[in-house]
Amino acid sequence: MILDFLPNGTMNVIYTENIDLNEIGKLDIKRASHVEPNSNGQWTADMGPINGPILGPFETRTQALEEEVKWLEQNLFNKE
Repeated sequence: MILDFLPNGTMNVIYTENIDLNEIGKLDIKRASHVEPNSNGQWTADMGPINGPILGPFETRTQALEEEVKWLEQNLFNKE
């Protein structure tokens, strides 16, 4: 899990239930993507909520989720 602390004191993180983020402080959770099936039974990861691309299609939901996380890690977090 990447915890990306910004200079203004906020933090970006890909939400999971591995740790209780409420322990860190007040949460302001915002959706970064939508992983959904298409009409052909394949899966896409729509990164539109953060002005990103639509990833896929993928044969499985698991593949779409993995690519979603990979894209977020490469594009959402500071690269310093």
